[in-house]
Amino acid sequence: MKKFIYLSFLVFPFTAFSQEHFPKIAGHIGIAHSIITVSDGSTTGNFGNSYSVGFPIALNIWKTEKVGFSFEVIPAIRSENGSHKVNNVTFHPGILYRLGKGYTFAGRVAFETSGRYGITPVLNKVLKKNKFSNYYLAIPMPIRFGNDRPVSANLTIQLGIAF
Repeated sequence: MKKFIYLSFLVFPFTAFSQEHFPKIAGHIGIAHSIITVSDGSTTGNFGNSYSVGFPIALNIWKTEKVGFSFEVIPAIRSENGSHKVNNVTFHPGILYRLGKGYTFAGRVAFETSGRYGITPVLNKVLKKNKFSNYYLAIPMPIRFGNDRPVSANLTIQLGIAF
């Protein structure tokens, strides 16, 4: 009988946890293309004199079916005048909220190695749902301040896979 009681205490927490699906750990990786930036009254496209591309990588912890926390890191590569380099890394923690029908809103704060900071609202849509992953399209809208530069707002398109 003692063995049964000890075994119950060892097994019960795991069976209770496995029946309770939350918290749930997920993540995503992708590629982000800036489309247009507005700053100080001027508009700049990403495909002119230079080109920047970001590679978002995130760890998401879903507290419930609808609400979660995400920590995203985005290294960005800039190509200009025949030279390529990592010109910025964004640390992007935020809150996730599932809106339904495959849509998720992410409210993120941003801290960049370039010295800029700000917020990034993101609207995300699952394009194809698989058994162990989802393909998604996201529209991040970064707003940045600081580093003795004017406020900027940007429209970006992000494609990726969530798992």
